Amino acid sequence: MPFVEFTLTEEGLERQKELVLKTLRENQKKIEELLAIENKTYDNFVRPLQLMEEKLGFYFSPIAHLNYVKNSPKTEKIYNELLPPLTAYNTELTQNEEIYTALKKIESEPLEGERKKVVENFIKDFELNGVGLDSEKKEELKDINIRLNELGSSFAQNLLKATDAFEMVVGEDDVKEMPKSDKEAAFIGDGRYRFTLKQPSYVAYMSYGNNRQKREELYRAYVTRAPENEELIEKILHLRYKKAKILGFDNYAQLSLETKMALNPRQVVEFLEELANKSRPQGKREFEELSRFAKNSGFEDELQAYDIAYFSQKLKERKYSVKDEDYKPYFEKNSVVEGLFGFLKKLFKIEAKEVDTPVWDESVKCYELTLPNRLVGRVYMDLESREGKRGGAWMDEWITHHLDERGERIYPIAFIVANFAPATQKSPSLLRHDDVVTLFHEMGHALHHLLSEVKEPSISGIAGVEWDAVEFPSQFLENFAYEAKVLKEFARHYLTKKVLPEEMIERLKRAKNFQSALAMLRQLEFGLFDMKIHMEYPVDVQKVLDEIREKVSVIKPPKYNKFQWSFSHIFAGGYAAGYYSYKWAEVLSADAYFMFVDNGIYNDEIAESYLQEILCKGGSRPAMESFKAFAKREPNSDALLKLCGIG
Repeated sequence: MPFVEFTLTEEGLERQKELVLKTLRENQKKIEELLAIENKTYDNFVRPLQLMEEKLGFYFSPIAHLNYVKNSPKTEKIYNELLPPLTAYNTELTQNEEIYTALKKIESEPLEGERKKVVENFIKDFELNGVGLDSEKKEELKDINIRLNELGSSFAQNLLKATDAFEMVVGEDDVKEMPKSDKEAAFIGDGRYRFTLKQPSYVAYMSYGNNRQKREELYRAYVTRAPENEELIEKILHLRYKKAKILGFDNYAQLSLETKMALNPRQVVEFLEELANKSRPQGKREFEELSRFAKNSGFEDELQAYDIAYFSQKLKERKYSVKDEDYKPYFEKNSVVEGLFGFLKKLFKIEAKEVDTPVWDESVKCYELTLPNRLVGRVYMDLESREGKRGGAWMDEWITHHLDERGERIYPIAFIVANFAPATQKSPSLLRHDDVVTLFHEMGHALHHLLSEVKEPSISGIAGVEWDAVEFPSQFLENFAYEAKVLKEFARHYLTKKVLPEEMIERLKRAKNFQSALAMLRQLEFGLFDMKIHMEYPVDVQKVLDEIREKVSVIKPPKYNKFQWSFSHIFAGGYAAGYYSYKWAEVLSADAYFMFVDNGIYNDEIAESYLQEILCKGGSRPAMESFKAFAKREPNSDALLKLCGIG
């Protein structure tokens, strides 16, 4: 059987931990054996190094995954116990001068294609981890890396616990404008309704909760989650700065960009500020329109941050007749998943078949993907919100496509995780259209991982792809969630089985860029904040955020808003001094999307080129080379503003 099964449970965590530690010891012994080889070559030295890392990830990834999706004191304990030895091992490995010298020697010999890229990446990785430092600095760097991983884990854990801990119970009068499905999901009996900080619940009340006082209560709880993270942010920024200085950089932003497409922090700031300057006039008009609408609706106060979603929903309904409640019955979770796969079959000839295999929760499903000429891989889908599950949506990889030591193909496995409204006794899991877009987005990441034909694991799938290009395939795919040709494939009422009417699709498309400039400015605020707090030290985090908001934002949040306490992308994820990548990559994704749409969407020649030049190539060459090989030209930067309807 070409696939291993996910059988890890809480009871098996101790044993899995021992497997990780055993692999660490074996890897350390293997390194000694590799260094003893007299005539080191790519095949006898570099390949074994990669396969060692793949094996370690194979055992550790399920532990990390379970900690994210089924968090408990036990998963948290085992995960945190493994972080120090894993970090120490990785730091020591990439600071090993003997390995580095061997890699430099192998680099000087004739290498082509994938092999050349693997060695180049290894060498850069070693240099960015301080291979040339003296022993004292190496030890200091190792301690910093261990501490940063621990702090990032604590940040995420604080946020998860704070999210799970809060609830707001309201009465019948406070939900009288709420759609039926959201009311049913929140109902706890005796005319009472419970709302939490988990995404489906929070969004529902902020969008439809008619009690302004309760909206502010929920909003305040949301934007002040995990205050203990303020101290962690200070420590994280201090350690990142120290790390950058030890490695010879002026700041952490410079260090971060060494493995990205952008040339320097100033270029990123200019890119984001230029987008902000082009978007702000329209953002102001959008906010003025919302303010007028609220006033005409009898609202006499000044609009506050906790009023925006509520009145925006009403304005959207007024302008476009788009109500989530009208659309949700057409987006039943399972039919959306099947429809997504149906779309991929028409676009790329990908077949998907559900497989019976162990899963960590009964709502999880696993699918096996094939192309006409080959088996592709497997993807697990864990889409419903529940207690003990980290918020948001993401794709993660377990196994990467590569050839093993015997030259046999190892097939990839991916996880897609989201937090959509769970099924209830009265109805299945029904998605908002925004959720459909999210699912398409994460599937774009998964395809990038799964469709790789690269033989070397360290540059296969999303591995080795520049961080500011990694969002390209995901953003590309999400755009199709608005196309009538695509929606008609699967948007069927879960009770009547009727297809989503044409005029409802048209309304959805017209509403696509509703308040798009305000949404753009919000993302630019996040991107600028992330880049600027990593460009200087010491830094007054709140002051930087306030200054950016003053310059960029149209909607001013209240003073108590501490969104940074929950900005896990940059403090507990991989986006530090890299959050701008969402917008950077969107230039490529918008351009590629229009190439498909302008040619009828289902164009075999364009689809095959995208499949072969982008998805199958993974990180085996620079992302810009892959884009140019696909498009046969440079990217067109105007495509992004066109896509967002800004201009």
